[in-house]
Amino acid sequence: MDYKDVMDLILDTDDVTVGGGSASALSGALACGLIGMVCKLSTKKDYGIPPDILLEYARELEELREKLLKGVVDDANAYGVIRDAYKLPKETEEEKAIRKQAIANAGIVGASAPLENAKLCRRVYDIGIELAGKTNPNCYTDLAIGCELAKIGTNGCVMNIGINLSLVKDEAKLQEFNDAIKELRID
Repeated sequence: MDYKDVMDLILDTDDVTVGGGSASALSGALACGLIGMVCKLSTKKDYGIPPDILLEYARELEELREKLLKGVVDDANAYGVIRDAYKLPKETEEEKAIRKQAIANAGIVGASAPLENAKLCRRVYDIGIELAGKTNPNCYTDLAIGCELAKIGTNGCVMNIGINLSLVKDEAKLQEFNDAIKELRID
């Protein structure tokens, strides 16, 4: 499965295998495209950031886009890990214990995928904010929309971290996830 397959599943209202986490990562990837385009369209005149720096940002955004497109799939797969853990048998005490541990482990996987995507989206957002007022004014709306998409991507991923925390039983991991939520959320 690649990001295009996941996008088709996101758009399919009858499919329940992927959702907001993958859509949030995709939002961040879209932001990369828009903000990277703005960088490239702002190199002919001095708008406040030298062309070589703008092109560095554009290259970084291309790398972030590729990571986020992978993250779209990673998030969809993380949901599968959780779903599979809940499908484990629970007839005997041993099966219940194995299932309980599998669900707790799946919770870590389920929170880790959006955590990585949130970090990437947040970097995209931070780049966009750095560029505000320093790029080709004809690209204002592209930059603004890119920033909004990166913000949506970041906050959506943060929400997906949070929704999985009830499954996580490892206190150190819980603290790590909660700290990341506070650090990454954009108000």
